[in-house]
Amino acid sequence: MSDSFDPTEWITTKEAAELTGYSSIHFRQLAQRGKIEGLKKGRDWLLRKKAVITYVEEMKRLGKAKHDPWRTGSRRKSSHKEGLWDT
Repeated sequence: MSDSFDPTEWITTKEAAELTGYSSIHFRQLAQRGKIEGLKKGRDWLLRKKAVITYVEEMKRLGKAKHDPWRTGSRRKSSHKEGLWDT
């Protein structure tokens, strides 16, 4: 952490869960994977509050599309009738 660390900008995964309705485990996994800004302090994860709010707003914006594996473009449907996938 830098000298400019402001503890009011960071919340625990438990606080993020209480704020949003997602589980604290979900937020810990997001932080571990680098999908949300977080830092590990001892055994606990701290998340930047602004990043948590941005994540929740994006999930609301996506709606049901957040569960669509094709939305990221990482997978492409094959044109084959057999339903095989291109990788």
